[in-house]
Formats: sequence, C-alpha cells, structure tokens
Amino acid sequence: MKYPVLLIAVSVGLSACPSVVGGATGAAAQAETARSILAAYRSTDSQQVQKKLHIICWRTRERDFPDGYRARLRGIMEDIRAFYAAEMARNGFGRLTFSLDYDAAGNLVIHEAVGTGTFDDYTKKEGGRPIREDCWRVLRAAGIEPDQETVVIFTNLAKWDPEARTFSHHSPYMGSGSARGGVAWQLDHPGLDVRNLALKEPLIQDGEYGRISLGKHNSIFIGGIAHELGHALGLPHCRETQEELRTRGTALMGSGNRTYGDERRGEGLGTFLTFGSALRLASHPLFSGSAKGLGASAEAVFSDLAASADHHAFTVAGVVTSAVPVYALVAYLDPEGRDDYDACTATAVPQRGGSFVIRCQELAAGKRGTLRLCALLANGAVSQIQSQYRVDKSGKPDIEAMQVSFALTPFLNALDAGNLPLAGTLLDALPKGGSARRYAAALLDASARPKPSLSPAAVPAEVKSVPLSRLAPVEARVGWGRPTYDRLPERDALLIAGGELFETGIYAHAPALHRYDLSGGAWKRLKGTCGLPGQYGSVVFVIRTDGKEALRTGVLKPGRTQDVDIDLVGVSQIELVTEDGGDGNRCDWGTWLGIRLER
Repeated sequence: MKYPVLLIAVSVGLSACPSVVGGATGAAAQAETARSILAAYRSTDSQQVQKKLHIICWRTRERDFPDGYRARLRGIMEDIRAFYAAEMARNGFGRLTFSLDYDAAGNLVIHEAVGTGTFDDYTKKEGGRPIREDCWRVLRAAGIEPDQETVVIFTNLAKWDPEARTFSHHSPYMGSGSARGGVAWQLDHPGLDVRNLALKEPLIQDGEYGRISLGKHNSIFIGGIAHELGHALGLPHCRETQEELRTRGTALMGSGNRTYGDERRGEGLGTFLTFGSALRLASHPLFSGSAKGLGASAEAVFSDLAASADHHAFTVAGVVTSAVPVYALVAYLDPEGRDDYDACTATAVPQRGGSFVIRCQELAAGKRGTLRLCALLANGAVSQIQSQYRVDKSGKPDIEAMQVSFALTPFLNALDAGNLPLAGTLLDALPKGGSARRYAAALLDASARPKPSLSPAAVPAEVKSVPLSRLAPVEARVGWGRPTYDRLPERDALLIAGGELFETGIYAHAPALHRYDLSGGAWKRLKGTCGLPGQYGSVVFVIRTDGKEALRTGVLKPGRTQDVDIDLVGVSQIELVTEDGGDGNRCDWGTWLGIRLER
C-alpha cells in the first residue's frame, strides 16, 4: 500500500536540526515538554511493567556455541545498555535504557536454540526464517511470547581463525520492530569482546571490511548490535548533522554502527544517539516501564497544513490531533541516493490544541528526496505521513507539490468518498489560474470519465500529441487494485513522483502490462516519464516495440524518475511493462507519468 501524502518544512543548513529553535536550548525545552506530556498520560497508569530485552543464541547442529559466549555477550549487552542510558540522559530524558534479564544468581539469561541444518545449509539472505522458528519454539517453551517482546538473536554463522586472524560470516544481520515488539539479528564469535574495542593491534582480515584492527572490527560488530537493536526498538535510519559530526561523532542509526567505541582507541568521537531517536525511545515500554494503551488502535490526524519557502528552506505549520496524546513530531528528510541512511531529522513538540511548526535543515542541493513526518503517540504508536520534494543545484526547494497537496486536502477527501458534486464545489472555490485548481480539475475529470475506448490507430491525423492514458489498451493488468488512468486508485490520487506533479499518467503497480495497438496510426515517438509515487517499493520499467525491448530501466525507487523517449516509426504495437525490483512487489506503485504519443 502507498502511504498518505504530506510534505514538511526543510531548510538547507545543518544547524537547525534537530530543533525547531536550534541548538541545545531548543532540544532541552522540547525534551522537558515531551516528558510532561508523557507523565500526564501515564499518571493514571495501572499497567506499569518491567519488560526485559531477551537474548537467545542459536547454533547449527554440528557446531558448539562460540567460546566464552556467555561472559562476552553479557559484557557486550551491558556496554550497549550503558550507551543507551548515557545518550538518553544527554538528550534530556534521564538514564532511561532497556532492562536485561538476570536469573536469581545474577547471571544474564541467555536462551539456547539448535538448528536442524549444518553451517553450509544457511545463507545470509534465506537463513532467517528457519532460525527464527527454532528460536521462537525455545522462547515459547520458556513462557515468553516473542512476538510481543524485543529479542536479540545471536547466530554462530561466522568463521573466526585467531591464528590466521581472518573473519567472515553469512548470518542474517538486520532488525525491525516497534513499541509492541521487535527482533534484531546478530552474530557471535570468540573475537567479539568489549575489551577488544581499545585495541589498535593486531590487524585482522575481515571478509567484508578488509584489513582492519581487531578493535575496529569490534567497533563495527558491537556497534552493529546496538544499531540493529535500535531497529528492533522501532528506530529508523537517520544521520548526524555536520555540526554533530564535528562535535559528537556519528549517529547510531546512520553509520554509527561502524564507529561504536572508536574513541576508546583515540580514532574518532565514536557514536551517539540523535535527539529524534531519543524522543522515539521515550515512549517505548522497555525504556518507560509503562504499557498503558500499548495495544490500543490510535492514529494521529494532520490538518490545517500550510507550507512556505525561502531560498534555502521550507517550513510547515499545522495541527496534529489524536485520541492518544501526541508528545512529539520527528521529520525525516531523506535525499535520494542512499536509501534512508542520509535522512537528517527535525523535531517539534505540539502546543496545547496540537498546533506545531517544524523547520528542518540539510537539504541536499541538486537532489530530490522524501520527507516523512512521524507523530509520536504517548502509547508508543507512531503515525506517519510523507511526500517528495525537489531541490535545485543552488539549494532552492521546489514545494509546488507540497502546496498543492495541502490545498487539495478537502477536495481529495470528497473525491475519496465518491462525492463528485462536493468535489466539484470545492474545485470551483480554488483560485482560478492556480496549480491546485489545475490538478484538481484533472483529477475530477479522471474520476468522472469512463474507461478509454479510442484506439491509438483511430486518433484523427490532425491530432499531433495525445496522452496514452486517454487511449484504450488492447490489454491492461496491474499487480494491485485495478487499471486506473490519470490518478492513483486511492485517496491520495495526485500523480507525484520525484517531487513533480503530473496531470496525466497510467497507474501500473508491478507486475503490470499495458499493451496498445498502433497499427495505421503513424505515430513517431513515445515520450514521458516513469517513477514511483510514495515512499517504498522498487520497480523496473520496460517498453517493448513489436516484441523487442526498446527500454529497460535499472531498479527505480521512490524519489527517482527516468525520462522516456522511444522511436515508434514503423511500430505496430507497444507494451508498457513494470516488474518488481527483485524484492517482491509490496508497495511497487510503478506509474507511467505524462506518457504520450507524438506524430
């Protein structure tokens, strides 16, 4: 599914992140206000809990657990626990951190699971599911429901030769979760030990990172545990600002998994937790000790949104409301190019009544990007809305798509409800000659228009250019929903990709095929753009002319578009195809944008 459209304020210098006001004072004030909102919500809490992080070690049937694993993992997890506590305190929330599970003798509880296969039977990509099933059986036998807890899985899918000083692995290495529960995948081997973080020697040969010190190797993999645990706790990727890079080091949820403990070797500032990440953790039951409303269904609603821009910035003001209090907002500004690792954050705390103003910095000049705004609810839930934007080479943002989206909110609601007369009334109330009115008119026309019935071959010769979306395909099928033209088949019907708005287009969720008969039409070119609206998904676009491949894009993700210009001289048939990007078709909202035939 595609997610709702929203665009937020961003500006180009780094200093304003992560605070609306800027600097430590702004963050401190936001932390204080956020804490007061959380405290008021929990004041009647009858669900105080002491959730614990659960650790499980898994091995293949023919291998034992790595030497000394219990003592080493205890040291590692207590070090990471202390890191989170120190960073939460620095960000203004006190020494909040996760609890570990200890037995009556004071030993860290580490559950053990054994797989049915051998070392070579598991791969990094495919080994996760059977390992998870092995681990979940063990945890459930111990009275733990893992889907409702936060779990770290350590595998022994690593090769460590202390004599040759070589290392490689093929373990699953990832994390995902929310306040309700999550899982982080890690590996273990005898060379991982917090005491090694300080070592500049010996040098080892790492199968992925090359020749590095044992200390740096530990920074990468112990930092990886802290990073993937962050994902299991519900933290998305985000990076540090340039000022933070100079004064604090690298953000844990950016590339900070590779710098954890660097300061212990005198090789840098190490890793830190951004204010936005600390805000999100403040409502997690593992940190807060409260489960109030954890299972409740709640969603924040944004209204009265308005956007403005200056040369290097744009700002959004609005109102956010929810049945469960919203205690903070975190905006993620994600330029194209590195998935979401480069996302800078901006934060705000809503005033009484829900009004807020948020202004971010660090716009990447000359790039398009995605802006995600997350409303943090006091019960640990997160509501997210997002959209795309463009920035020219001078750093000036193009926010036309944002402003149109905001202006058309009531119109889009009426359109989604199927109330075309009300949508028409709202259209008439929009300023004449403005962008919002133009795109609203295109959407209303697309919603009221019957399916195209005119063949490309039957278009009168005097028509020199025609949108392909107005013509009847011989065959049309899509991977989700129904074939739709000049709009998307959901509430956010606007055609937006790469921060640009389009009046015409063909919805083609992968896998999709649209085949057109051009016989006798004397068409010369097919022109337009292809891309993905929304935040997620990956698609390959293909065009065939008379069965021959005339275009095959690389894998395109949201925020990226590619122009189309195909020679049609002598061509009788064209096929527009969208394929998934190799990772399944979830959220693969491929769309042919402004695609047209020309004579």
